[in-house]
Amino acid sequence: MNASAPPLPAVQTIALTRTYGPMVALNALDLSVYKGDLFGFIGSNGAGKTTTLRILATFLTPTAGQAIVLGHDVVREADAVRHVIGYMPDFFGVYKDMEVTEYLDFFGACYKIPTAQREKTVNDVLELVGLSEKKGALIGALSRGMQQRLGLARVLIHDPQVLLLDEPASGLDPRARIEMMAILQELQKMGKTIIISSHILSELQTLCNRVAIIERGKLIYSGPVQGVRDQMATGRVVWVRVKSDQQGGMEILKARSEVTEVAARDGQIRVTLTDHETDHSIVAEALVHGGARVLEVREDELGLEEVFLRVTRGETQ
Repeated sequence: MNASAPPLPAVQTIALTRTYGPMVALNALDLSVYKGDLFGFIGSNGAGKTTTLRILATFLTPTAGQAIVLGHDVVREADAVRHVIGYMPDFFGVYKDMEVTEYLDFFGACYKIPTAQREKTVNDVLELVGLSEKKGALIGALSRGMQQRLGLARVLIHDPQVLLLDEPASGLDPRARIEMMAILQELQKMGKTIIISSHILSELQTLCNRVAIIERGKLIYSGPVQGVRDQMATGRVVWVRVKSDQQGGMEILKARSEVTEVAARDGQIRVTLTDHETDHSIVAEALVHGGARVLEVREDELGLEEVFLRVTRGETQ
């Protein structure tokens, strides 16, 4: 076996297409999610994220193409797929008059977990999502954040290997969102493969190791988080502060072939390098050799949210 061969995807779509009459919701989507990924699925409302997740969860049949989860075709082997996935839709109903443990025990029975084993399983998932103290509480008395965590506990009851989470932090306050993201990181450490769709791009930026950007059913980018920044940034932006002669520093930088633009901003010098491969250390080097006294050099990080706005047009079906 070739040690350098890429890992086999846990989830793969091949030319996945879904139409509703004349409307194309998914347009030949090719996507690969590897085992252990915490994968961010990014797109505007109507871009095709939920359609993709519903196909992977076997709730929708593709019009054309193929989707495979852990080696199982979602159409031909739908039952096998359901045993290895946990799907949490963006909106899900809860039985508000049931107690937390009753609710999870019910779903444990649906997955045919033996009665003797169910109590431990319920306790384990409640501990994992931080709801152990709410075992006897009525679901209707739980906060929105706790209900979302209970929904995640339900998804975990049969110990699935792949989690499909559609906007799991939707409508949560900042603290509840942070708590949810911490749980997802813990699940990744346990070896789960997680696909999470979200509009909270700043959180996906630090949470996910790989992302995909989709618009109008078409894949725009798929790969590492840093890769999308590198691909979309035409050149690095570096901010510089010098001791005294700012104009002189600007003239030194303008003379360098690696620099495409120099501008004064708020007492600093904004320097745009020719491409993203250019090392920003050349800025400090040029200034020092030119006799300028450098106080600070820092690179301007391109955030995932800015990347998303650059590569999409906000178009929906």
